[in-house]
Amino acid sequence: MDKLHSLKKQLDANTNWPLIYMFKFIVPAEIEKIALVEALFDSNATIYRNESKSGKFISITAKQEMDSSTDIIDVYQKASSIENILAL
Repeated sequence: MDKLHSLKKQLDANTNWPLIYMFKFIVPAEIEKIALVEALFDSNATIYRNESKSGKFISITAKQEMDSSTDIIDVYQKASSIENILAL
């Protein structure tokens, strides 16, 4: 959680709100995992998927307007409950 605390401090010091924030996650190429990640975002988010060369993983990039650093941290905390997810 130190990483998230550090991110929050950096965002609070250097950001004008609201802003479009880009999230990037890598998950196993399983429909359930992909759906869980995409469910972290609202219908206004722009979501891109990219399959790894091996086809075993999917990178998911989501751009969404965020109102505060707390909102961003909340997304990362919710994502951390998804098994085998990597947040970049």
